[in-house]
Amino acid sequence: MKVMVIQGPNINMLGVRETHIYGNMKMEDIHEQMKLAAKQANAEIEFFQSNFEGELVDKIQECLGSVDGVIINAAAYAHTSIAIRDAIAAINLPVIEVHISNTYRREEFRQKSMIAPVCAGSIVGFGPFGYHMALMGLFQIFDQINAYKAAQAKTQQANQ
Repeated sequence: MKVMVIQGPNINMLGVRETHIYGNMKMEDIHEQMKLAAKQANAEIEFFQSNFEGELVDKIQECLGSVDGVIINAAAYAHTSIAIRDAIAAINLPVIEVHISNTYRREEFRQKSMIAPVCAGSIVGFGPFGYHMALMGLFQIFDQINAYKAAQAKTQQANQ
């Protein structure tokens, strides 16, 4: 199984930017921890970060046929981008949205996610650990998909 982690605007500034909200951990440190967790699960993991909406849309579209699931922190674009929402809906893959801070305790404009309705789930407010939770969530989704496929194959064999 292969997972793509997509990081939106300003995530590259973690550890420097508003540490009272986002903490001291850098994006690279989060990625290193995720690599270890993926390795333990025999999964491949790739990372992409951009501050540009169109590049994020392009990367989401590239996931179709190349990965099994996506973890995305669209950052501020989660609250504003219909284009990112549409890209997520188009690829028809399990996508888990992550926000480091608890967006529901922040400014009103951050409390609504445009992408949440097209994601398998959202993890909000657990700090950098939210990425690990998202990875475990994708692994659970993959297990369920594989169990469903196995049951379908068994049913088809029984009907032949």
